[in-house]
Amino acid sequence: MADVIVYVDQSIVRDGNLDELKTAMSDLVDFVDANEPGILSYDVYFSDDGTRMTVVHAHANSASLAYHMEVAGPKFPPIGEFIDLEAIDVYGRPSEELVTQFEEKASTLGHGHVSIHDRHDGIDRVPVD
Repeated sequence: MADVIVYVDQSIVRDGNLDELKTAMSDLVDFVDANEPGILSYDVYFSDDGTRMTVVHAHANSASLAYHMEVAGPKFPPIGEFIDLEAIDVYGRPSEELVTQFEEKASTLGHGHVSIHDRHDGIDRVPVD
């Protein structure tokens, strides 16, 4: 059974910053694509009115998520000028060290809270080495 972890964060887009945020997020997606070959997915969504952003990424295990935080983490603070991060939801059980990193990210980029959701049951059909 795969130990898939899904990360979701939701932010309010600061007024007048949508275009700059979209550019910054496209740059971040390109960075993740080039530097994190083990990530299963990394997706950015905007609401129709451009007032909200949601970032969703999936990892085969906690180590992949830890690597993401290590490699891409330094790219997060500059994005804070464009958003107010409201919530981070993680589905699966990351390490306590990762939970602390999420809490720091939430306070650096906004006033958000972190929620961890333990898996009860399910199936994953993702290839895992």
